[in-house]
Amino acid sequence: MTTTVQYNPPDYFLVDELLTEEHKIVRDSVREWVNREVKPVIEEYNQKHEVPIKLIKGLGEIGAFGPFIPQEYGGAGLDYISYGLIMQELERGDSGIRSAASVQTSLVMYPIYEFGSEEQKRKYLPKLATGEIIGCFGLTEPNHGSDPGSMTTRIYDKGDYYILNGAKMWITNATIADIAIVWAKDEKGIVRGLILEKGMPGFTQKETLNKWSLRASDTGELIFDEVKVPKSHLLPNIEGLKGPFMCLNSARYGIAWGAVGIAMECYDVALRYSLERYQFGKPIGAFQLQQKKLAEALTEITKAQLLCWRLGVLKNEGKCKHTHISMAKRNNVHMALTVARELRQVLGAMGITSDYPIMRHMMNLESVITYEGTHDIHLLITGHDITGIPAYRQ
Repeated sequence: MTTTVQYNPPDYFLVDELLTEEHKIVRDSVREWVNREVKPVIEEYNQKHEVPIKLIKGLGEIGAFGPFIPQEYGGAGLDYISYGLIMQELERGDSGIRSAASVQTSLVMYPIYEFGSEEQKRKYLPKLATGEIIGCFGLTEPNHGSDPGSMTTRIYDKGDYYILNGAKMWITNATIADIAIVWAKDEKGIVRGLILEKGMPGFTQKETLNKWSLRASDTGELIFDEVKVPKSHLLPNIEGLKGPFMCLNSARYGIAWGAVGIAMECYDVALRYSLERYQFGKPIGAFQLQQKKLAEALTEITKAQLLCWRLGVLKNEGKCKHTHISMAKRNNVHMALTVARELRQVLGAMGITSDYPIMRHMMNLESVITYEGTHDIHLLITGHDITGIPAYRQ
């Protein structure tokens, strides 16, 4: 396993010139942390199908949890381009590391900040920001993924508390989480958000094993069997699916940036290999087909970099729509997966080994292209926006 990190990030259209000095400082500090802490060990964790708990906790130390949350609640108060750049660098390390940060930030801290009471914000956000406690987000169910409105998890009003029954599936941070943001329907069929704490009687956290993707990420199931939830744990300022969808939009925004980080690393690795690997008396980078792969990859990466930058500007200006985020998430993840598959071939047989990161990234992207809205669902979201007709509804 290689421990010396060589990384020369591609920037063909000088996108760095569009960033502020603060943006660059934030990005470079996370990049250095990934080089020092993540890259030397992540292949081993991936091979062992083991979650690097030390790295997850370390995300709090570098400010990767809740970077856009105001400082009064423990966040860094950064803008959304900074958040995107953090996700870009973390995903270059591993999708599982970025997923942990995305969930903690956009799916746990964000809903508490946006929909929680002042007491809930003061109680949970500072500890989530430092990584003292870890959170997860429960929306997807074993039988309801793309259609969360059909969820069967229920809460029943018992006076001064609720009884929660049901299950959630494919939950990142499921078994390591100290708290869970869980979405359930009340007796009127209205979706409500609840904060559950580890150890509540009837609340079980179960790991999902035997994955070929996101092997260094904690994935699992949340099971609720007559869980007694105090009413003080209800998120008071949101009703309906708008709440979880707002959270998912924030997470998808980060994924759009993160996927670019993967593609950037795959390109850098393949380019370096193509100049060092000799066949038929010259570096393989001298052959037309290898240059075609590299040139097409760089073109797609550059387009995605510019798309992310513009998305970040719109987000900062309050002009970003969920349809913008859907297009960027779908495009950039598909781009990264295509780039990884093509550039893996530049490395030949070496491309499937853990001496290089491309195969691990490829496998991880097979999950990323599915979660937080599948590739096809995001296509239909754009189609709905174009035509005004929701093809995924009757």
